[in-house]
Amino acid sequence: MAPLHGYGSGKTRAGFLVASTPYEAFCFGPLHGMTVSELHTALRDGQLQPDEAAKLTAEQLTAANASGNTALHSAAKYGALKTLSPAHLTRENLLIKNDSGYTPLHHAALGGHLDQIPPAILASDVLLTRSNLGYTILHVAAGNGHLNQIPPALITAEIALTKTDLGNTLLHEAAENGTLDRFPKQHVTAPQLAQANASGETVFHVAALNGNLSQIPAALLTTEVLLTKTGSGDTVIHAAALAGRLEQIPPAMLTHANLTIASKSGFTVIHAAAETGQLSKIPRQELTRDLLLTRNDHGDTPLHAAAYEGHLDQIPTELLNAETLNIRNYDSVTPLRTAVSRGFTEQIPPALRPKPTGLFSRLLRRLGF
Repeated sequence: MAPLHGYGSGKTRAGFLVASTPYEAFCFGPLHGMTVSELHTALRDGQLQPDEAAKLTAEQLTAANASGNTALHSAAKYGALKTLSPAHLTRENLLIKNDSGYTPLHHAALGGHLDQIPPAILASDVLLTRSNLGYTILHVAAGNGHLNQIPPALITAEIALTKTDLGNTLLHEAAENGTLDRFPKQHVTAPQLAQANASGETVFHVAALNGNLSQIPAALLTTEVLLTKTGSGDTVIHAAALAGRLEQIPPAMLTHANLTIASKSGFTVIHAAAETGQLSKIPRQELTRDLLLTRNDHGDTPLHAAAYEGHLDQIPTELLNAETLNIRNYDSVTPLRTAVSRGFTEQIPPALRPKPTGLFSRLLRRLGF
């Protein structure tokens, strides 16, 4: 999700809020000389009394700060719309865009305050208003778990598949932010979840990469789904391994054949598992010598990856021998050398650890080591 713009800070003089420009002084003089930014802060922090907030004028509420945010943006984000005069909560005012193309309605969706919007304004065409990157108000609501504030009749199967400029549907947003379990159940189906964004990532990939695959019904995690590849060749299993959440993949899918599927860069699931400390989640019968000697395009094995990240202790000790620890990648670097250079010598079997030589060796003997 593209970030929403923040707000600037106000200026003070001798402890009093002051206007920073003649225009701001004109707009905000009646309210203790507040600047645009100071009004944003007051709305954010709930500093205005209800009678003060109700007296804010359209000019005060729609004047923009340096990022294009109006006071309505701030009030929407922080739940202060309910304190403003209903006369100013018009479709025109609530669709004013900041420099990133986000409206106060986007900010209300972000903060979970769409319930403060007059119901008549929440129509399909309004909710599909896009930011500069194509994020609709519905995308923001979906990504932050607030679709329950949208009239259910407006969330159709077609609407659920509305895409941003990057190809993300509402389901992609929910999968990324861990709110799929709050999505209308009738739209969480295999065809909907199989929709791909511009990178070829399905909703399954996005959920797996963010550790949220458990929010998808288990019956939908079929072999075909889990082995679907993105544009770069990553499967859903790759994504789960990279997220450190291989436990969300059915154990029956963690076979030698699936663990050694390579992306376009030669990066396999077993390499990802070794890198992220997931080797202990691989079924023991699958964690074999052949699996651990699988090479990527650089000649690195999962042993190299585990040695680099300090995860050799997850490998059965009988597989950590002179042969496996001294296998070389294409730069002649071994897992043994990698582990030692990275400070993980204690993970090497004692008999295979490098022996100190010369003066250092004699000093250790003198000290009784």
